[in-house]
Amino acid sequence: MALEFEAHNIAPIPLALKFEVASGELLVIAGRSGAGKTTILRAIAGLWHPATGRVASNGQIWLDTAAGRACPAHHRRVGVVLQDYALFPHLTAAQNVAAAMGDIPRRRRVAEAGRLLALAGLSGLEARRPAQLSGGQQQRVAIARALARRPEVLLLDEPFSALDPGTRHQLQTQILELREHLRMPVILVTHDLEEARVLADRVLVLEDGRALRTGTTDEVLCEPPALKALGLRELSVSLTASVKRHEEDGLTQLSSSAGALFVPRIDAAPGQAVELRIPAHEVLLSITRPDDLSALNVLPAIVEHVSQGDGPGAVVHLRCGGQRLLARVTQRSVRALALVEGVRCFAILKALSLAPRDISTARSHDAAGFDAGAASQG
Repeated sequence: MALEFEAHNIAPIPLALKFEVASGELLVIAGRSGAGKTTILRAIAGLWHPATGRVASNGQIWLDTAAGRACPAHHRRVGVVLQDYALFPHLTAAQNVAAAMGDIPRRRRVAEAGRLLALAGLSGLEARRPAQLSGGQQQRVAIARALARRPEVLLLDEPFSALDPGTRHQLQTQILELREHLRMPVILVTHDLEEARVLADRVLVLEDGRALRTGTTDEVLCEPPALKALGLRELSVSLTASVKRHEEDGLTQLSSSAGALFVPRIDAAPGQAVELRIPAHEVLLSITRPDDLSALNVLPAIVEHVSQGDGPGAVVHLRCGGQRLLARVTQRSVRALALVEGVRCFAILKALSLAPRDISTARSHDAAGFDAGAASQG
C-alpha cells in the first residue's frame, strides 16, 4: 500500500510538488506557516481540490483532475488527528472511538473500540469522558478514533504541539510503538525537528508550496537552505532550571537536572523556575573533565546522536541529566573525540555566553529553534 500525491495550483494557494509515501513509512512535512502543509493534508483527505493534481492510494484513484475524477471525502479511507483533538464532549472515550466505525456492525464496535484504546495505551479508561482525561490521554483517544476508520492513510496535523514536553515525549513513544502495528503511509506535519528526528523516515521541507528538500532529518538538519526555509535562525534548545541563589559577584546560580549552572544575574527570586535558551554554537565538548578552565558551567553528558551533512559541520545531540542539549562542532572534532552514540563527555558553556534575552520564566512547552548556518559553520 502506498500513497501518491501530485498537485499544482497557482492561487490563492500555490502548490507545485509531487511525492510518494510507502506503506509503513512516516513522512514529516515541515515548513513555515503558510507554506502549504495543512493544504496538502486537506487535498489528500478530499477537503480541498487543487487546480490540477492526482491522489492515489494503493492504486485506487482518489483524485485525477485530468480525468475529471474526484472521490468524495467520506469515501476516502483516511484517518486524521488534529491538534485540538475534536472529541465529542458528551461521549465516553469508547463511544468517541466507536462513532468512527461506520462500516463495522454495532455489536462489534464496543470490543473493537476497547482493542484500539488498549493499542493506544488507554486500557481501563474506556468509560471516561474527554473532560475526565488529560490532554495527552485525549490525544490518544483521537489517535484511536482515527484508526477506527481502518484508514489506508494516517494524517497527523501538529498533533502534539499544544502538549507539555513530558506528555509530548510519551505520545511520541506511543506513536513509535503503534508503528509496529501500522502498515499504512503516515504523514506528520510538525514544526519540531527533534520530533521529526525521532519519528520520521523522511522529511519533506516545504517552501511556498514547493518541495525544497526531501531527505532524512539528519540531512535536513545539516543543510542551511532547508533550515532557512523553515524560518529557523539559530540552532538552540531550551533547558529548564530554578534559581538557587544570587552571588555577590553578579552571577546567579541555578539548579537543574543537568547540573549546577551560573548565569549573569537575573531578576527572579530563589526557587523561581526559569528557562534557558542555549545556542548550540556556544556549547563546547570535552571527553575528559577540563581543569583550569575559565568556563564555569561543565555538565556531564551522553552522546545520543550525531547529525552530519555534506559540509564541515555536525550537530551533536546530548542528554544531560534527563534534559537535552545540542552542540554545533566540526566533523573533524567529531572524529578526533570519537563522538558516537553512548559516549560520555562534558558539555561546556561560558556563563557570559547567555544574554538576558536567553533567560526567561519557564514556559509550558519546549522552544527549540534551528540556525540556518548550523552545519555550514563548524
